[in-house]
Amino acid sequence: MAKKSVASVEVSGKRVLIRVDFNVPLKDGAITDDRRIRAALPTIKNVIERGGRAVCMSHLGRPEGAGYEAALSLKPVAERLGELLNKPIAFPSNDCTDDAAAAAVNAMGDGDVLVLENLRFHKAEKKGDPEFAGKIAKLGGAYVNDAFGTCHREDASMLAVPNGMSGKPKAVGFLVEKEIKYLDEKLSEPARPFVVILGGAKVSDKLPAITNLMKTADHILIGGAMAYTFVKALGHNIGDSRVEEDQVAAAKKMIDHAANHHVEVHLPTDHICSTHFDEKIGDIEVFVDHIKDGYMGLDIGPKTQAHYASVIREAKTIVWNGPMGVFEWSPFRVGTKMIANAMVEATGEGAVTIVGGGDSAAAAERFGAAEKLSHVSTGGGASLAMLEGKTFAAVDALDDA
Repeated sequence: MAKKSVASVEVSGKRVLIRVDFNVPLKDGAITDDRRIRAALPTIKNVIERGGRAVCMSHLGRPEGAGYEAALSLKPVAERLGELLNKPIAFPSNDCTDDAAAAAVNAMGDGDVLVLENLRFHKAEKKGDPEFAGKIAKLGGAYVNDAFGTCHREDASMLAVPNGMSGKPKAVGFLVEKEIKYLDEKLSEPARPFVVILGGAKVSDKLPAITNLMKTADHILIGGAMAYTFVKALGHNIGDSRVEEDQVAAAKKMIDHAANHHVEVHLPTDHICSTHFDEKIGDIEVFVDHIKDGYMGLDIGPKTQAHYASVIREAKTIVWNGPMGVFEWSPFRVGTKMIANAMVEATGEGAVTIVGGGDSAAAAERFGAAEKLSHVSTGGGASLAMLEGKTFAAVDALDDA
């Protein structure tokens, strides 16, 4: 999957269309977390410091697609980007394809940065419409994909725009380059033991990833609500824990398949449970093997925490996608925190440690582990798609290295 890097594109004097992921959380018009903006800085700086003209484009939120919506404007993002780069940022118009936007792009000088308005103000963006893409494609002399969070989608800006720039350089930015390095290259031939940690709510969301990773993993550690579908498949009482009844047979088949192959699937043997799905009310108890009726599993128990941590510490490659429990609530966060801490220890011993975005990335950040791991992905859905072994048309459309 090695693709041409922005670093090898001649950008001096060129307008470079950079598809970034500026889909940041907003509250009352203010940005509450600017990590995605900061993640794009190395690519933007590389372009402008070499005399290029950076035309940044992104979606934000889920607008109706019927035109401008003030609450989902990228204007606050452009202002924050200006603060981070310490330079003025052009933000020309309420429409990414109108004459004012085109005029502002044409007026750019070397080293300038411009942000186009929210792509999804047009329904055509989500539809991958080539006519819409053509209006954007003609604004640039080169294209850079640095929006890993949307690499698994075939939106116009991700696929039709580069496809419409025949003969012009099309490259990955530094963020996408790093994501591919870790989620593709490091996992295709992992240093062993290779440990996969999967959690979260639904088995159905993770079954394709488990199926694919069974080909290469040595150990698969399962936690979160999804574990109870597997635990039920083994014939254990799970009380009132969440279960996907239509996935129990598939879970049993997977356990049996693992038993006949080199991979070892680990399931929780004890559980921190409550009578209510709530942080502050409910009777909390720890159950071993079987969970009493009226109780639901909300975190892996102390024995499981210790066992999982010991497996992680021995690993040389680790990928984690999904929390072990309801880590947002203090009584049920210890399992997820133990996973994060064990991964930090393994990193210190030379292991390659990868967090697959989404809730796991939020947990790693909350527990102070994010900066101490090899890689924390910026794309939950995209990273899961890569763990499933999928290829991305948006990446395939770029020039090979």
